[in-house]
Amino acid sequence: MKKILLLTFPFLLLSIYLQAQETSPDSTWKIHGENTFLINQSTFSNWAAGGVNALSANLVLNYDFNYKKNKWSWDNKVIGAYGLTKQKDLGWRKNDDRILLNSLLGYQAAPKWLYTFFLNFNSQFSNGYNYKSDGTRGDLISGGLSPAYLSFGPGIAFKESDNFRFNLSPAAPRFVFVTNEDLATSYGIDEGKKSRFEFGASFDAYYRKNIMENIGIENILRLYSNYLEDPKNVDVDYTLNLFMKVNKFVSVNAGVQMIYDDNTILTKEKDGQTYDGKGLQVKQIFGAGFTYKF
Repeated sequence: MKKILLLTFPFLLLSIYLQAQETSPDSTWKIHGENTFLINQSTFSNWAAGGVNALSANLVLNYDFNYKKNKWSWDNKVIGAYGLTKQKDLGWRKNDDRILLNSLLGYQAAPKWLYTFFLNFNSQFSNGYNYKSDGTRGDLISGGLSPAYLSFGPGIAFKESDNFRFNLSPAAPRFVFVTNEDLATSYGIDEGKKSRFEFGASFDAYYRKNIMENIGIENILRLYSNYLEDPKNVDVDYTLNLFMKVNKFVSVNAGVQMIYDDNTILTKEKDGQTYDGKGLQVKQIFGAGFTYKF
């Protein structure tokens, strides 16, 4: 909970500042943001069907900074998210941890088409652990900036609006970093090193739509193919978010993220035995809470 509160304060100050900048009459920026605090709780007492008391809290900060002047545009999305969950006798555990920066600089080549240069960075704030079937904590499997992914490169984009765009870069370097050398081999990095270089093709797409009054969906898709090693094994990162507005400050949010990275080795468990292997990573978040938009 302390981490969530510490994370909230500076972003709230930033949102107030940006909102003031947006009101400037000669501003060429469109700035939007959402600060969402979600809470889930389940409590059971003498409940015949059984159940486990649980509490979770999630903070999601989602900001868009979009610039447009003449033929130049610059679209930026920043997401910071952190969540904790607690079940009876198991203590607090992390259930969400994201740092995401997408930046796309464009020059109009034709109506709705742009020459572009993109930059993408994504990582996490804190340590993550593998938990065994009996609830006990296992090995460290991730950490702050372990891993971290940085990719960039020139390309071409289609942009219908701020709510629908995609970008293709056929020549995109990507760096994979770990600050903890002990985790290197789990993310395709050679033992004793802290980084890995890749060069390939990158595709990014974003689509957001209101499907009915006060209900909207957001889709974020990222694909990457490494020319230097197994280019047919495409890395996939897809996120689907559902936003349901109750009133000005209360909302219900749900989301699912699916990742497949051929270089990421996961710790799995079967018949009480643990083993390492590749696989699809899936994360789901659902909660009701307070949202401040600007």
